[in-house]
Amino acid sequence: MVKLTDLPEYEREHLLSKNGSPLGPSVWTDRKKPVSDLRIALITTAGIHIRGAEAFNFTDASYRPISKDQKAKDIVMSHSSVNFDKTGFVEDINVVFPLDRIHELAQSKKIGSVADVHYSFMGAGLEPEAFEQTAAQVAGLLKQDQVDAVLLTPV
Repeated sequence: MVKLTDLPEYEREHLLSKNGSPLGPSVWTDRKKPVSDLRIALITTAGIHIRGAEAFNFTDASYRPISKDQKAKDIVMSHSSVNFDKTGFVEDINVVFPLDRIHELAQSKKIGSVADVHYSFMGAGLEPEAFEQTAAQVAGLLKQDQVDAVLLTPV
């Protein structure tokens, strides 16, 4: 991780502009099922997508669906930031998108099932309010897939 003082001025100003007030109080929801019965999806802000699909740009509030059956070798990252080292992702996608691990949890009956589709956003470029529309779309898709919980991997 670089220090703010080591960044170019434009990047430093961009990051400092995001030092806003909290979005509001956290919403606590009581779990109605044991973890071993939950259907779980992955959501990441790592800017990953299927090879050949449209890449994310820096100020992109859209999302990319990723099938639960997608092979790791066909997932690429278009996240770009001087603050992010992609080495871990290149060596093992599970560092930022634990697709293999979530399947292992389902196979070992630690969770109920894996969602049919997972979702990726591009982090770092926009303020949270810019994602309201696409986040609502993804929430609707998760409901259709009967997802009980989401594992968020912020990058």
